[in-house]
Amino acid sequence: MNARTTKQDFAAAARVFSLWNAPLADLPLRFTYGGKEYRGMPENCRITHELTDTNIMRAEYTAHLEAGLEVKLTCLEYRDYPVREWVASFTAAGEGEALLLENAVIGGQLDGKPTSFVCSNGDTCRDDGYEWFTETFADKSDLTIGPVDGTSCNGAAPYMQIRMEDCALRIGIGWPAMWSVTVSKDGEFTVGQKRCRMVIRPGETMRTPRLTVLAYTGDEDHGRNLWRRWYLAHILPREHGEGLKPYVCMHNFMADGKPEFTGATEENQCGALQRYLENGIRPDIWWVDAGWYPCDYNWPFIGTWIPDEKRFPNGLAPIGKLCEENGIRFLLWFEPERVVTGTWLHENHPEWLLSTYDENGSPHGNHLLDLGNKEAWRWLVNHVDSLIKESHVHVYRQDFNFPPLNNWITAEAEDRIGAVENLHVQGYLAYWDELILRNPGLWIDSCASGGRRNDLDTMRRAVPLHYTDVGYGNHPIKQKQHRALFEWIPYFRAHNMSWDNPDGVYDGYSRPVDEFAFQCAMTPALTDMTGYQSDEAGFAMARKMQPVWREAAELMLRGDYYPLTECRKDPADWYAMQFDDSDAGEGFVQVVRNVQVTEDTYRVRMHTEPGKTYTFTDRLTGCSFTKTADELADGFDVTLEKRSGVVLFYTYC
Repeated sequence: MNARTTKQDFAAAARVFSLWNAPLADLPLRFTYGGKEYRGMPENCRITHELTDTNIMRAEYTAHLEAGLEVKLTCLEYRDYPVREWVASFTAAGEGEALLLENAVIGGQLDGKPTSFVCSNGDTCRDDGYEWFTETFADKSDLTIGPVDGTSCNGAAPYMQIRMEDCALRIGIGWPAMWSVTVSKDGEFTVGQKRCRMVIRPGETMRTPRLTVLAYTGDEDHGRNLWRRWYLAHILPREHGEGLKPYVCMHNFMADGKPEFTGATEENQCGALQRYLENGIRPDIWWVDAGWYPCDYNWPFIGTWIPDEKRFPNGLAPIGKLCEENGIRFLLWFEPERVVTGTWLHENHPEWLLSTYDENGSPHGNHLLDLGNKEAWRWLVNHVDSLIKESHVHVYRQDFNFPPLNNWITAEAEDRIGAVENLHVQGYLAYWDELILRNPGLWIDSCASGGRRNDLDTMRRAVPLHYTDVGYGNHPIKQKQHRALFEWIPYFRAHNMSWDNPDGVYDGYSRPVDEFAFQCAMTPALTDMTGYQSDEAGFAMARKMQPVWREAAELMLRGDYYPLTECRKDPADWYAMQFDDSDAGEGFVQVVRNVQVTEDTYRVRMHTEPGKTYTFTDRLTGCSFTKTADELADGFDVTLEKRSGVVLFYTYC
C-alpha cells in the first residue's frame, strides 16, 4: 500500500484534544450530574494503562461521584496509525438518592479552528442517499447533525471530516442509534447520545457513543487511504483469525415465484446449489434470506423463529451440511428486534416488547424486542445460538426494517429520557458479541433496510453485505454509493444486476446478467445473479467473469483506493477507479462507459510511482501494453463501446 503514516500525522493526532497524559480537567468528557457540570475527570480518579496488543495502548480513568455513581473514561491510542478513541460509561453502584445524568458527551476543544466540515446524509433508502456535503462556517457559528429515526445512518452518516488549516480529521462514531455531533467555528467538537437526561438505577450502566478520530496531514488521497488501512487492520471482522476475503454469494431467490424466500424448501435450495456446482460454479456463500419460518408467503410476519416444518421437515441442517461438504458458507437471515402481532414472541412474551399505539390506544402491528431486558436478551441468545449450531450457519445476517425511536420514547419515564435506547444499544452489541463467542468462525452481515445502521461500533462486529435497498441495477447510483463505501467502509457487496433499457433509460426491470453487469459490480463481495436455471451461455459468462472480479476484489482489500472520476449518479458520466498495492507492485485501473456517455474515449490519469515502468493487461482479451511513469503523467486513452467497461491489471517495477 502507498499510505504511509508520517511523523506529521502522529503529531497532528497528539494535538486533536488534550488527551494523552493530559491534565484530568482537559480530558474529552463532559456531562452534568445532579445539576453539577463536569469537564474532564475529577482529580481523585484512578488511572490505569495497559498495552492491549502491540499497537494499542489503553488508558482508563475511573472516578466515584455522589450517590455511588462510577464514571469511567476509556481512551485508546493506536501506535501504528494516528488514531485516538474515547468512550465513557456511568454505573450506579450505590443505593443513594438517584440524581439526573444529562448531556454526556465526548469531545472538547480542537487544536485549531475548522475551515470546513464534510458530512453525509447516509442511507436514506432513496435515490438521494449517500450524498456528501461540505459545510463552511462563514454564515454559521456551529453545525449539528444526527440521524432521524433511531437507526444510526438514516439522515446523517456517522462518518465525517473536519478540515483545519494544517491538518484534517476523519471521524467515525460508534453508536447504532440516535447520536448527535456539534462542531463550532471556534473548534469545539462533541458527540453524544442525542437524548440524554436520565436517572441511572442501581446496578445499571449507561454509556456514551464511541468517538474515533484519525488525524492526518497532506492531501485527501493520503487521508482516505490511512483510514482504509487502519480500518482493514483493526475494524474489519475476522473469520478464524483472518480478515475476510472476497466472497461471491449465490441463492435461489423467489423460488416457485413466491416473495423473497417464502417459497424456499429443502429440495429447491439444495437442488439449485447442486446445479450451480454441476455447471462449474461454486459460490463462497449460499444465501437464504427472509421467509424460511412459518409466514404463509408473507415474509414480514416475523417473531416465530423456527424453520417452517412444511417446507423444511428436517430443519435447515440439510442445506448447511451440503454447504459444508462443498466448502461453502451458509448465510441465514434474521430480524430479531421486530416482532409482529400474532407471532410466537408476541403471544408468549408480550412483557419483552416495546410497543407504540394509535390514537385509540391500540398497539401498532410492529413491536420492538427490548434487548435491554435481560430475560429477553438471554432467550434470544440461546435460541438463535441453537439455530446457528443446528443449521450449520456460518454467516449470521441481521436485518432491521422499522424505525425504533418511537418505541423507545413510548417506554420512557420523564426522568429516563434516552435510558431505554441506551440499554437496548448495549444489549444489541452484547448479543452479537455473545453469538461470535459461542460460534468460533461465525461472522455477521449487518442490514437495516439497507445501510441504515452501519456505525463504527456495528462495523467492528459486522460487514454490510447489503448496504442499501436502492439501485441494485442502476449503475450510476451504485457508482455513487461505492465511491463512499470504498472510502469509509471498505468491505461491502454489490449485485451484478442491470436495470437499463436499450435506449439507456433505467426502469427497475432486470436484464440478463452480462459482462457489463459484472463490470458495474466490482466490489469486495459480489452477489452473482446468474440464475441456477440459466442456459450454458449464462453459466459460461459467470465462469468467465468471476475470476476477473475475484482478482480485482483481492486488490481492493490490500490496495490503496484512488477515485479517478466524480460520481454524480449521471448515466452520461464515465466511471473510473484505481487500486494500487505498492508493496507488491501491482494494481488495477477500471474504466466504465455508462449507458448515455456520448464520447468514445476517456483519458485515464492515474496515480503512479516515479521512475517505475507499468505493464497493463486486460485479462479478458489478453492484450497488454507498457508505459513508464513519465509517459503516464499525461494519461492514456481508453476507447470503449457504449455500455461496456474494462479492468486493466498492472504490475510495475
